[in-house]
Amino acid sequence: MGDVMRYLGLDLGTKTLGISISSGVIASVYDTIRHNEEYDMLIDKVIEIINKEHIDKIILGYPKNMNNTIGEAAKRVLDFKEKLEHKTDKELILEDERLTSVVANNALIGADISRQKRKKKVDGVASVIILSAYLDRKGN
Repeated sequence: MGDVMRYLGLDLGTKTLGISISSGVIASVYDTIRHNEEYDMLIDKVIEIINKEHIDKIILGYPKNMNNTIGEAAKRVLDFKEKLEHKTDKELILEDERLTSVVANNALIGADISRQKRKKKVDGVASVIILSAYLDRKGN
């Protein structure tokens, strides 16, 4: 069974990085790291997780604007992706995440989680949805 692919899902927000992990079918929240756009520190932490969890592939949420243009958020993600690629040889895939935060919020509202808790959880959940969307598309 040693050939199971392990995936890392990342959702880069302005203040937090939501992290999820999947070994092919179900993605689950792993962690949420707060940051002040100190990407070097963030990338070191991601590299630690990659090594510790034996990650094969990284799926990074790519927040394009609804009209398909590249805004500030997408530029930040591309910058982060480039820096991360310098530190790891793992394959990095951008997953269009235009609807994931909406889906994440709705999933949590459905689960009847209070607003305060929802704010904390939504980043982690968004990373799960990004990862799940990728796995679904891949037809796992």
